[in-house]
Amino acid sequence: MNDKNNLKWFRASTPYINIHRDKKFVFFIGGDVVLDQNFENILNDITLLSSLGIRLVIIHGAEPQIITSLGDKEWPHSGLLHITSQELLPSILSGIAEAKLKLEAGLSKGHAAMRSELLVTSGNFVRAKPIGIKNGIDYQHTGATRYVNSAAIENLLNNKAIVLLSPFGHSPSGETFILDAHELAKNVASTLKAEKLIFFTADDGIQDRNKNIINELTESQLPLIPDRNQKKLADLALSACKNGVSRGHVINFKRDGALLEELFTLDGSGTQIVQKSYEQLREASPNDVAGILELISPLEKEGLLVKRPRELIETEVKHFRVIERDGMVVACAALYPFGSKGELACLATHAQYRNDNRGELLLKRIESDAKMQGLSAIFVLTTQAEHWFSERGFVEAAIEVLPESRKALYNYQRNSKYLEKKL
Repeated sequence: MNDKNNLKWFRASTPYINIHRDKKFVFFIGGDVVLDQNFENILNDITLLSSLGIRLVIIHGAEPQIITSLGDKEWPHSGLLHITSQELLPSILSGIAEAKLKLEAGLSKGHAAMRSELLVTSGNFVRAKPIGIKNGIDYQHTGATRYVNSAAIENLLNNKAIVLLSPFGHSPSGETFILDAHELAKNVASTLKAEKLIFFTADDGIQDRNKNIINELTESQLPLIPDRNQKKLADLALSACKNGVSRGHVINFKRDGALLEELFTLDGSGTQIVQKSYEQLREASPNDVAGILELISPLEKEGLLVKRPRELIETEVKHFRVIERDGMVVACAALYPFGSKGELACLATHAQYRNDNRGELLLKRIESDAKMQGLSAIFVLTTQAEHWFSERGFVEAAIEVLPESRKALYNYQRNSKYLEKKL
């Protein structure tokens, strides 16, 4: 990436920096991540997030470390969960400790370029309970989350510490139980009402049956996921979303920069998991004025749109409809009534999204709103988009048929064409 692209990327990330500041993110980092060559880059990116004011909780796994610690011993699996005997418990805890130590040491290094030193802390924030006997199988020291001490975690986060949690917990009687790390991440994120629950995996995201990455996943798309492990992550993230977490993410830990791309760019780099689509078409509000101006300014400079000062947009924002994507306005259009007809104006789409159908969606919304207002037709005045509108049912007519109140504002120097569509 050259310097100009770096500048462009940094400027585009500014809204996300503001949005994410002071938010709580919960990460799942598996034991395989700790062993990967990209591990140090991930830690550097996490350090960067901390420096930007994001409050971080990390739940780590330790599967490969546990396997190594067990040596020639087998950790039985029922098909649902591991079965943890008293005999195996010390070796399993040793493997967990190894993974935790590497994470803690790596985070404690901070980021040399930022001269930062991070406070990384852990403790008995999770109370556990035994799974017990299910379908005749005694899971012994395999447990489930009983309680997460959110007040203690929140206190540490408010003091800018990174909280690191291992996949085990103690019962009130002092027994130790091994927890499913993915489940623990979901439970912690839900208890904290975190902004994001982020799973690192070896895949670029969650794939459908045709092995295409699903950029945004909602509950209705779960049947599209053939991979059992990916479906588990999607289920956990959706469960968290139903319990107060804003969004889940599945990101490739092998690709350098994937985390930053997912958090600070429009399209991201993995799969975002939400209860409902993060792109919505809605009425504009005063908070959208800056986004609308950013969209229409380039078109005004090219002479494609008539220039509208900020003050005018602020007073007329009620006429606008916008498409918001991940907190940013990526398309807009306005409807101005003139007698029995309405003018479609300021139809604009972000440069990165002009090959999709957002213009069509806005046109349909404007038509629907015009009908609800009792208008008989909508019209546009255009200098270069005549064919686009003609393909969508607009018919050219003489300027003389303009509503009188609009004709008085017509700029004859622009020589715009008048196209109308009956409703």
